[in-house]
This record gives sequence, C-alpha cells and structure tokens, in this order.
Amino acid sequence: MIAHKIPVSVLVVIYTADGQVLLMERADAPGFWQSVTGSQDAGETLEQTAIREVREETGLDAGAFELTHWDIENRYEIYERWRHRYAPGVSHNTEHVFGLKLPTALPVTCAPREHLRYEWLPWETAAERCFSPSNAAAIRLLRTRL
Repeated sequence: MIAHKIPVSVLVVIYTADGQVLLMERADAPGFWQSVTGSQDAGETLEQTAIREVREETGLDAGAFELTHWDIENRYEIYERWRHRYAPGVSHNTEHVFGLKLPTALPVTCAPREHLRYEWLPWETAAERCFSPSNAAAIRLLRTRL
C-alpha cells in the first residue's frame, strides 16, 4: 500500500532581522525557488511539522530561534505534476504559514533529494523569485514584521 501525503502543509519563511530571506531551488523542478514547505505527518501538530521540515530541509534547529505561526491559511489546488503523491481524488491542499526569525543569515545544508542550492536574498527579491503565489505573498508580509 502506498502512503499518500496528507493535504495539510506548512510554509516556513526563514528570515533575518534585516530582511534577508532564505530561498531554496527545488531538485524536482529546477528553476522553482521556495521557502521551506512540507506536508504534515499523521499525529503531528502544525508546529511539529514546521520544526521537522526546517530540520530536514536546512539542517537548522527551529526550536533554537523565534518560530511563530502567522495565523494564515492558504487553500490551493495542488499542481498536477505533484498530485500523484496524494490519495486519488485529492486536488487541494491547506497550507499554514510560519515565520522563523534568525539573528543573521546562516549557512544551511540542503536535503539533496529536495533542493539543489540555496540563497539568502533581500525580501523583495525573494518574493519576486518564488514560483508559488502564496509563498511570495507571505514573504511580502515581512515588510510589516521587520
């Protein structure tokens, strides 16, 4: 039996006090840049999902920094190219937005099966580079949070 992804995910915008944002290029879609994202595992809280995904995708310990739930939910249609990961008939995902504030831009270790490389960019540039409209919108909210 194939384990399907739960259509509930987190988006974690990792940023610094001076407005630098971490973006990573997807391994399965070169040219697609994004923040940390990932589906919730059965039995996890959203915060646990955010902490796990940050650790898996960057090697950073989110518990050592300021992780906040931004009380934003985005419901969107799952891109056709990734729909096979979900149970038959599942077409939409609910994404919960978090922010992770770091004191300064830190080196990260990309999970090689997930990301090719990373960059720290000014938030305006990062928002422009994101392929996901909800990711870009979340990054643009930083102007009110810095």
